[in-house]
Amino acid sequence: MKSKGGQSPLKSAAARPPAKTAPAARRRLLLVDDHPFMRAGLAQLINQQPDLQVAGEAAEPAAALAELARCQPDLVLTDLTMPGRSGLDFIKDLHATRPDLPVLVISMHDETIYAERVLRAGGCGYIMKEAGGENLLAAIRQILRGEIYVSPAMSSRILAALSGHRPRGSSSPIQKLSDREFEVFQLIGQGRSTRDIAAQLHLSSKTVDVHRAHIKEKLELKDTTALVRHAVRWVETQGSDAAP
Repeated sequence: MKSKGGQSPLKSAAARPPAKTAPAARRRLLLVDDHPFMRAGLAQLINQQPDLQVAGEAAEPAAALAELARCQPDLVLTDLTMPGRSGLDFIKDLHATRPDLPVLVISMHDETIYAERVLRAGGCGYIMKEAGGENLLAAIRQILRGEIYVSPAMSSRILAALSGHRPRGSSSPIQKLSDREFEVFQLIGQGRSTRDIAAQLHLSSKTVDVHRAHIKEKLELKDTTALVRHAVRWVETQGSDAAP
């Protein structure tokens, strides 16, 4: 049977070009970092990818929480050290309100100190800024697939800890501190007074003093002078961005 014009319907259908499929939607990211140049560099890298785009930016946690409803991100990429609320508390807030929203931390700080804290707070991954763009993109895509990301070295440490085979002396004494004690320790190292620490962390001065006592006990420091000296040295080794 032939159609008008003498062309077979089968041949006519076969001659048609295949229907175009719509491109997959690009996954949306919210960038949270108080350094505009850092955000600009990350945005340029991410927006060049065919499957990713920056949907929103914020310079600190409060602005990021306000931005969530507007930009509806698939993933939050955040620094740890920003003005206002600490990065760990920001992750806990996100996890409490949006447990389905993955968070990847990109930070200059030593992953052996921070990565496990980030995962315990509800984050899905930790990558150091020195890891480079390709590794960052790989981490983002891995987390968007529903997986966890840490560096191979950090993954080995975590698995060793879970199996009970972590080598003696492989962890820093700082890891003994709770997240709140860790924040107090950092602020002590920045020269903050008990009153200042209490105001920043929304605690009473008495509670800060209790945290100080626990820190001294866990780090085996004999008095407040030794605590301050140790905290100042530690903050200096972490660089100028060691604020919680």
